[in-house]
Amino acid sequence: MKRARRKETTGTNQKRLTKKEDEKDPFSIIPLNLIVEILMKIPTKSVASLVLVSKKWLSIIRRKDFIKLYMSRSSNRTRLLFTIFRMHVREQFLQTCSQVDPSSNDHRHRLNIAQHRMHVYAFSPPIRGLICRQMDSKVVIANPSTGQLLTLPRVKTVRREEHQVYTLGGGQQKWRMIECEHPHLPPPTSCLPAKCICINGILYYYAWIQNEGALISFDLISEEFNTIKLPEDINCLVNYNEKIAISSLPTINGDVHIWVLEDASKQEWSKVSIVVPFWIDLVGTCRGFRFRGTLSTGELIFSPVSCVKPFYFISYDLKENNAKKVVVEGIGDPHASLEVYFNHVESPMFLSN
Repeated sequence: MKRARRKETTGTNQKRLTKKEDEKDPFSIIPLNLIVEILMKIPTKSVASLVLVSKKWLSIIRRKDFIKLYMSRSSNRTRLLFTIFRMHVREQFLQTCSQVDPSSNDHRHRLNIAQHRMHVYAFSPPIRGLICRQMDSKVVIANPSTGQLLTLPRVKTVRREEHQVYTLGGGQQKWRMIECEHPHLPPPTSCLPAKCICINGILYYYAWIQNEGALISFDLISEEFNTIKLPEDINCLVNYNEKIAISSLPTINGDVHIWVLEDASKQEWSKVSIVVPFWIDLVGTCRGFRFRGTLSTGELIFSPVSCVKPFYFISYDLKENNAKKVVVEGIGDPHASLEVYFNHVESPMFLSN
């Protein structure tokens, strides 16, 4: 009986504390659905700062359903994300801008990154608004929209043949070793630009199996690996209308060949060949381009391999058979290393261990 009374007393005290907190919080009179609507209309960086308003607002912003709803609306206003390293001044930063009007200064965000004194570490492509990079046994997660950086616990091993996962926001704040029935290794750096791409919860990346190129898929839910035989040993992975694909480099006349994975279980691929009109007039003397995939509007995007000033990319509307050059003012430096990602979605996710 005494234990029951103690529990009842504790529960009553917690209710009293909550009531007192609500009385001190001037925003407590605002209905929950109205708070959510207010947060939906606020820029992502400002949303992150509002976690300090009250515990109630913090709990709302951290809720999975709120993050999902916010990102669903953000997907209608996708952005460009640049990772830039200026070698001559040892400076690295992330910058985002509007994808519709990239030269506009409105809502441009920049996040400076502390640079290693000896090495330059590349970032992975963004997934659901977050981006990461590994420095030996250290992994850093960044949210370019909120300006947050989070250093994860050190990985257990840096052996290339072993696989580890870390659940962000999960109960166990540590890396877990997972098994893979398909032994594979990452390609050497000379084989770049091999990058991972995530589509519908499946992570795809190029790897080597017994010195031959292969496509590896990793299910983020089941944590299962699968291998997919490539129709051609090409490591340029792209998102082609929400399907994983590989692409050849454009020729000097704008000819491009794309192999699209139609059915992963049957390992069926289809081939698409296109010629970008007025290619030579658009790219001028810049010959090094690669296909970057399709936008949500269906346009095909091509970007230069090396950094040009000002930075620009080629947008090709396949239906209208119309290609154009899109210039991004304020971005570009001949002495810089630059990577651009398209269809970046802003995330209000608050990073914490």
